[in-house]
Amino acid sequence: MQKIIGHLIDGTLVSSDSSRTQPVFDPATGAIRAQVALADASTVGAAIASAEQAFPAWRNTPALKRARIMARFRVLLEEQADVIAALITAEHGKVLSDAHGELQRGIENVEYASYAPELLKGEHARNVGPGIDSWSEFQALGVTAGITPFNFPAMVPLWMWPMAVVCGNTFVLKPSERAPSSTLYIARLALEAGLPPGVLNVVNGDREAVETLLHDPRVRAVSFVGSTPVAEHIYAEGCRAGKRVQALGGAKNHAVIMPDADIAQAVHALMGAAYGSCGERCMAVPLAVCVGDQVADALIAGLKEEIAAMHVGPGSDNTCDMGPLVTRQHLDKVRGYVDQGVAEGATLLVDGRTLTVPGHEEGYFIGPCLFDHVRPGMTIYQEEIFGPVLGIVRVNTLAEAMQLIDAHEYGNGTCIFTRDGEAARHFTDHIQVGMVGVNVPLPVPVAYHSFGGWKRSLFGDLHAYGPDAVRFYTKRKTITQRWPSAGVREGSVFSFPSSRT
Repeated sequence: MQKIIGHLIDGTLVSSDSSRTQPVFDPATGAIRAQVALADASTVGAAIASAEQAFPAWRNTPALKRARIMARFRVLLEEQADVIAALITAEHGKVLSDAHGELQRGIENVEYASYAPELLKGEHARNVGPGIDSWSEFQALGVTAGITPFNFPAMVPLWMWPMAVVCGNTFVLKPSERAPSSTLYIARLALEAGLPPGVLNVVNGDREAVETLLHDPRVRAVSFVGSTPVAEHIYAEGCRAGKRVQALGGAKNHAVIMPDADIAQAVHALMGAAYGSCGERCMAVPLAVCVGDQVADALIAGLKEEIAAMHVGPGSDNTCDMGPLVTRQHLDKVRGYVDQGVAEGATLLVDGRTLTVPGHEEGYFIGPCLFDHVRPGMTIYQEEIFGPVLGIVRVNTLAEAMQLIDAHEYGNGTCIFTRDGEAARHFTDHIQVGMVGVNVPLPVPVAYHSFGGWKRSLFGDLHAYGPDAVRFYTKRKTITQRWPSAGVREGSVFSFPSSRT
């Protein structure tokens, strides 16, 4: 009998009342690892009720005590890093070193959350008027929720719920049903660290679970990371239901390679940015925009040499550079994009569609693919492939490269490779993208900044984690207080109050 992955509600592992389940695959072999229970509306409702019941006591727990739980939790994550990384690799397919890197970035967000007493300090002003003091406080919202993707089953949840709970909220997490085990394991470590039952609940599920979270009035805020069509739906439905919503969507990130760039550095950077995690990253770089044919030719020569040396295989093999894609369906989709690129006239220089890994013939493997002469309007230029496919775009000037980037519907990340400080400064000042790198291919902000794109890569006003997370998971309350002197009686005042009255 196959293992059933259930839910974590009110501090207890439970199975779903629903008879619906979905297989969880090992992408390296194609074999079914387990079945994950898909929560129905009543199961999600039970998680929300648990979070609602836990909220009053947790809201009134001192911020320092909440922060200390996060500090203990960070230690447990570090101690269990090998176990967590193995779970990520087993269900997502990424190589172990990449899984460890993902977890480390999540741990850094937990560490930032442990600064809660400092982050939640309000503002105070004495004598804003005669005998009047005023101050602001950052108060918790209540029950909050997060919906997270398969490609970062550890890191993205750790972007959300640690900051939410240290701000005094309770949380219901709906992770991807494709890779649920590491997320659930991490949540159990949080309980071990001292998080009270009900403060964090995890429900595995599909659209029924998502829609329940969106429409239940007890849920005050929703965070989401995923594709743009789903992000747009969640933002619209959540806002219509009166919730605070941040929804991070898709990307099509361009790397600009200038004539003065260090080509060897650019090649090495693009190898990881395009093919790391098999391209299943919203900050991956699937387009290299080369300023001049000489730059393009030199870049291609370096890339082809590096690609030939790549080792593709199961993520659990420490000698591998790239593992499989997450599902058979996604493998077919990525292959279809490569087919379409050829049909639309791009030049396929490296074809990974026929790759087979000995002993893993049923795994979801595709080799790195490299296109030249990719142009705007082609499907492989416009759409997010989410696979190991890099396209070379040829332009004549930096201005032309920037026009292409600004015209694209996505504005998540971009980067420029150059030795010219003036060009770099012009690029960073004027490009219409939310996260920009200079000689850095994956400009993912550190935990004490915030993550988010522009245009159709982000719906909502506030970015993920960092300082914006405090603003998203709290509401500001401003108190103005006056204590008249004993025995002093004042007459009625009909003018609008000001510092003069």
